[in-house]
Amino acid sequence: MSDLVTAAVLVIGNEILSGRTQDANVAFLGKSLNDLGIRLKEVRVVSDEEAEIVDAVNALRARWDYVFTTGGIGPTHDDITADSIAAAFGVGIDYHPEVYRKLKENFESRGFEANEARMRMARVPDGAQLIDNEISLAPGFQIGNVFVLAGVPSIARAMFRGASHRLRRGKVVLSRSIRVMTGEGTIARALSDLQDQYRDVEMGSYPWSLDGTYGTSLVLRATDPDRLAEAFDKVFAAAAELGGTPSEEETAG
Repeated sequence: MSDLVTAAVLVIGNEILSGRTQDANVAFLGKSLNDLGIRLKEVRVVSDEEAEIVDAVNALRARWDYVFTTGGIGPTHDDITADSIAAAFGVGIDYHPEVYRKLKENFESRGFEANEARMRMARVPDGAQLIDNEISLAPGFQIGNVFVLAGVPSIARAMFRGASHRLRRGKVVLSRSIRVMTGEGTIARALSDLQDQYRDVEMGSYPWSLDGTYGTSLVLRATDPDRLAEAFDKVFAAAAELGGTPSEEETAG
């Protein structure tokens, strides 16, 4: 079995594309997946249109080991993720009896009408496995290698934690970061040469500025701690030789 396990995130919602809402789920999923040894390889954002969702889901689930969708499983007319996932898999969708019962009891016990809009959240594609929602009861679900999560960050996180035991683990990617007091242009050639020598170690450079001072963060990532340490020492030495006054930063993601 391959040590490399991959994933993609599909963010669904017009509010994300319009800028009205800022996504808070991708960073959480990226780090949480990495902690499990799963590499987040792609992120897409699509509008609340069935054809767009279906095309994206089918493309991503064929390419990566896992797909996590966020958004579009609430009670309003534009919450069409469940229907779109059913269409992507070519299956039907209906009210899940147990979910329907729990939601109905919950709404009525709180003095709310269990109307058609609220009960839409009990509709689940045929053959899907539920993902518990400890916060608001309306569940997410898994079908094939696709995990459908809520868009509300606190609920998405709870759902992910509840479903994480189903995921196959790979090798965890380790990371170390160097803070260099010089611009990217100064270190670029040396970093490129070292990347050629250590192709199993990802090397990235990220410029920063603070109070008129400019510098670069060099981030190294690998699954082999010995190779990571060896590459780190080489990059650190190269940065020092070029006058970058390097120092190790706290572990980067």
